[in-house]
Amino acid sequence: MSQNKKKILLICPYPEDTAPGQRLRYEQYLNLFRKEGYDIQVSSFMTYRFNNIVYKPGNIPEKIFWTLFGYIKRFLQLFTLWRYDAVYIFLWVTPFGLPLFEKLFVLLNSNMIYDIDDMVFLGHSSKANKFIKILKGTRKITFLMQKAKHIVVSTPSNEAFARKYNNAITDISVAINTDVYLPANKYSNDDVITIGWSGSHSTSRYLFLLEEVLRKFAGQSNIRILVIGDTTFKFNGFDCVTIPWQSATEVKDLQKIDIGLYPLPDEQWVYGKSGGKALQYMALGIPTIATGIGTNFRIIDDGESGFLVRTEEQWIEKIEYLINHPEERKRIGMNGRKKVEKEYSLHVNKKYYLDIFEKVVG
Repeated sequence: MSQNKKKILLICPYPEDTAPGQRLRYEQYLNLFRKEGYDIQVSSFMTYRFNNIVYKPGNIPEKIFWTLFGYIKRFLQLFTLWRYDAVYIFLWVTPFGLPLFEKLFVLLNSNMIYDIDDMVFLGHSSKANKFIKILKGTRKITFLMQKAKHIVVSTPSNEAFARKYNNAITDISVAINTDVYLPANKYSNDDVITIGWSGSHSTSRYLFLLEEVLRKFAGQSNIRILVIGDTTFKFNGFDCVTIPWQSATEVKDLQKIDIGLYPLPDEQWVYGKSGGKALQYMALGIPTIATGIGTNFRIIDDGESGFLVRTEEQWIEKIEYLINHPEERKRIGMNGRKKVEKEYSLHVNKKYYLDIFEKVVG
């Protein structure tokens, strides 16, 4: 390896290619960064095995074992921090308690970039690990914000919070690899029309916001409701097709959708969401209907690159409209694709990361 490559240690919670928050943010740029002359070493707190069980009920002894394993790993890394020109931290160094490891990392390598996704400073936990919430706090987050040489955020809400602690901030939205996400929809009513949603088990509960809306379409012979990601998901009283999320088939599976849904509740946590799901649909030319809230207002131009709705009546109206007008599915879908290419592609956003690296690493 070339001696003049700058070495950056990237600290993150999850293994590569497993978590949407990481995949749609810095992960997809890693090879681009390396081509630009940066030696990026990725270190996740969780192993792949831990990630497979962490959000499932039970397995408490094994979860404790892998948590301790993660802490030991971070302890040993303290002795290697001097080797790196910078440390890039996504969310936290360790998940629980006071910012002890965060302080040690900064003490041993103060050239730190901090990346925050969602409004994690509110405290959040999955249904499978509700007791964990009491172990989480905001002090790790605020400490890292105060000490960072630069902060990366993805929404205006997160930027507003971060500016209480630091002014060196860049708002970089989640981005899509438009060389991989390619439209394949025929925009035809000759076959079954698929109304679809993609996401994780932790966000599939938002689909229940549309239960009564989708009930009106579920019995129609030319309509299919598809859920990608949570194979245990079920509506009450009507069926939907569920398939697991798989990295290797993600784009192909999303291309099955004719109308993309992005429902969100009106709660504070949601204002930190950066709209990755909507951008995935749009990049594939899938006409998208989303709740008119938070970052969705800057992603979607209502009536042009998608639809923003609030009430059940509006959801039903827009779904029916798109079902009955395939030419509008094409118009909206292609406008969404153009918006992603212009504002939310890797080619557009990589320069913002590289500018930060240049400022911090030199």
